[in-house]
Amino acid sequence: MERPLAGVRVLDLTRVIAGPVATRTLAAYGAEVLRVGAAHLPEVPGLVISTAFGKRSCELDLRTEEGAAAFTRLVAGADVVVQSYRPGALAALGFGPPELAAIRPGIVCVDISAYGSRGPWAERRGFDSLVQMVCGIAHEGGGGERPVPLPAQVLDHATGWLAALGVIAGLLRREAEGGSWHAQVALARTALWVDGLGRLEAMGQGEPEVDDLLEQMGSSFGNLTYVRAPGRIDDARPYWPSPPPNRGEHPPEWV
Repeated sequence: MERPLAGVRVLDLTRVIAGPVATRTLAAYGAEVLRVGAAHLPEVPGLVISTAFGKRSCELDLRTEEGAAAFTRLVAGADVVVQSYRPGALAALGFGPPELAAIRPGIVCVDISAYGSRGPWAERRGFDSLVQMVCGIAHEGGGGERPVPLPAQVLDHATGWLAALGVIAGLLRREAEGGSWHAQVALARTALWVDGLGRLEAMGQGEPEVDDLLEQMGSSFGNLTYVRAPGRIDDARPYWPSPPPNRGEHPPEWV
């Protein structure tokens, strides 16, 4: 059965966890995801591998005339742009949501940031553990004596799934109403939501059994064991048809 996002083209301008999790999710449900990195930007190799299943990877320097022109061509053929640079960074290069919609009417843009696009902290960099400290989660985890973040990057992963939901909502709105759509998610807002869900007593839980959730796939990085994509829509099971690519392995063009 064809996956529900088959035929949807996604440009992935994200790094580390939250954004790559969002676009990895879209790839699992059939989207054609092209990650656009840049040679001058640092990466975390292990995270690139774990979040790049089902994607292709190219590199462009949007600060150059050549890179900007190549990216413009990609946008013209895209349905979705997901980006996680600081608010205003892409707009300063001429690729804010209004400019993207002018290039490709009907585009769905999703922005991921640490602290949102408005307010005194909008331009600050941030990542999961820092946001946990800012929002008080790490303070609680350390009993008020020293900050202790949660044992997993919960805010990153939850925000990634919310960003994927934003993409789906934008695509549905476009189909029903037309137009271009813009969604924003922030780690700090996710932290407030997660914190508001309450607490469960965790004593005696132990380690969960996960063997039935694991699959393997060969790659240029060796044989990879990974957690398979969760969920199902009707009879369509999400999956990744290809292993993580090497950084910048593909040309900046749609297949």
